Amino acid sequence: MTVTQEQAQWFEQAFTQMVENVEKAVLGKDHVIRLALTCMLSEGHILLEDFPGTGKTQLARALAGTVQGSNSRIQFTPDLLPSDVTGVTIYDPSTQKFDFHPGPIFANIVLADEINRASPKTQSALLEVMEEAHITVDGVRHEAGNPFMVIATQNPIEQAGTYRLPEAQLDRFLMKTSLGYPDLEATVAVLANAKVRDRAGTLSAVVTSSVVTDMAALADEVHVDPAILAYVSKIAEASRRHVSVKLGMSVRGCLAFVRCAKTWAASQGRTHVIPDDIKMLSNPVLCHRLLLTAEAQFANITVDQVITQILGEVAPPAERAA
Repeated sequence: MTVTQEQAQWFEQAFTQMVENVEKAVLGKDHVIRLALTCMLSEGHILLEDFPGTGKTQLARALAGTVQGSNSRIQFTPDLLPSDVTGVTIYDPSTQKFDFHPGPIFANIVLADEINRASPKTQSALLEVMEEAHITVDGVRHEAGNPFMVIATQNPIEQAGTYRLPEAQLDRFLMKTSLGYPDLEATVAVLANAKVRDRAGTLSAVVTSSVVTDMAALADEVHVDPAILAYVSKIAEASRRHVSVKLGMSVRGCLAFVRCAKTWAASQGRTHVIPDDIKMLSNPVLCHRLLLTAEAQFANITVDQVITQILGEVAPPAERAA
């Protein structure tokens, strides 16, 4: 099956409708919203890292409110237990059986707020469900929602009371991005409507969860030329060889790159991926997957600089239509 131009146009229209709905709650952040929706429709998870008060939670709740499905919020704290996330099996004396009580992870869209404030043991409770969309409790497998997406927020690691996410956890996020502070115009617009305490709470759903599933399936069929696949592979190899990088992009990262590029192309009304899609998505897909050496960190070399160097060294293929 290949995506037709008519299907790509429908995808673009539905995508734009969702973007415009989320923008009612998160002003002046069109690009970040598009990245987050691309992540959702690629059936992945997104990590939002920024300073407190920049609208991370509003974005996550606005995304959840745009899709007509179940959503939940988990406030991560140092005393949160894994069972508080996944659920727990409790013995019922009346039936003399053990009943499973599902935790907040069983929803279509799960907001994991300030994920790096929980202990590593609690963070690890998300590993299985984020990778395989199901949870095993007391040897019994329980399926998560469909669609299923984790939107995690975290404060910079320098903030007090935080635990660094391990590499295995970071690699399960399809993208990592940040909102940043709004510009003057957006800030004035927010302040002018200060009487609204919860902008995301005023949103109405514009698509159903089944539409999200259909869009994700359609994005999977977007054409990717072998030359584009080779381009992604060369970027991964270059990241592993780079003198400033201790841990480069994994095969999971390459798969994430291709999945995101397909969705991004469809959101632009195209039936095929072009090299510019890879360049556009390189930072949010790569930034949390590259681990710099101690020497590079001491020399104040940033991941963004390394990604720019890698893209400059690896020549993109000549664009050609699908």
